[in-house]
Amino acid sequence: MSESIGAESIGALRGGQPPGAVAPGLYVVSTPIGNLRDITLRALDILGGVEEVLAEDTRVASKLLSAYGVRARLSPYHDHNGAERRPALLKRLEEGGQIALISDAGTPLVSDPGWKLVHEALEHGIRVFPVPGASALLAGLVASGLPSDRFLFAGFLPPKSAARRTEIETLKQVPATLVFYESGPRLAEALADLAAVLGDRDAAVARELTKLFEETRRGTLAGLAAHYHEAGPPRGEIVLLVGPPKEVAATPADIDAALRVALSEMATKAAASSVAEALGLAKRDVYQRALQLKAADGPP
Repeated sequence: MSESIGAESIGALRGGQPPGAVAPGLYVVSTPIGNLRDITLRALDILGGVEEVLAEDTRVASKLLSAYGVRARLSPYHDHNGAERRPALLKRLEEGGQIALISDAGTPLVSDPGWKLVHEALEHGIRVFPVPGASALLAGLVASGLPSDRFLFAGFLPPKSAARRTEIETLKQVPATLVFYESGPRLAEALADLAAVLGDRDAAVARELTKLFEETRRGTLAGLAAHYHEAGPPRGEIVLLVGPPKEVAATPADIDAALRVALSEMATKAAASSVAEALGLAKRDVYQRALQLKAADGPP
């Protein structure tokens, strides 16, 4: 649920930092993804201290700033005017300017405009400061219950089924949790295509994160597809998460085949160690099987 606190309280939290009391450079500032309380104190310092704040939509940005009593010069920066605006912005930054970049919600550059400005700023030797904060993909990941030690963010899938399945096919062997952004009207079909290509993996659909009607629904891809086909498109911003491929235990024939290849190239102990590591098996058991195979097969 979106909330706000008074300007007087923010003034106390910010310690009365005067405008302009930040180092020259480009500040990439994360903003809340729904709940206004998810702004950081440092973000408020930066937004109130830079010369200009570049916003994807100044109307959205003005609501955030006014909720905290932060006065800032706002101007639009988005995909449609970025090429026109960048030269002047880079010139100001080279001359010691202080500029902040924000998106409508979350961390800029993640499925949002701004990458080209950051890229060109760095090429011009301009310092870029990350100001971390809210991120829908990370919020969805930690609430999903899926493995979070390794994940791949793949943005939005193509809107058409054929192109979507082709894209999913390229991700099939990735040994990590897959994270996508998706729209409500396309969610059920996207889940069905994911199930068709990846198999019925564990998955989660997180929506309205940090807001009043926040929900994370967990299940299998096929089960979730069936649910949303019946329930209809959900409202709100959606993070779609898919678990990694399930490990398939190696059969005795798989082990023997791998050992015979390894034994033809290296000593018994090294071959057993290599196969055990590759297949996730106990080295002692694989070594004993390697000795059995050598004895059965005889000398080369």
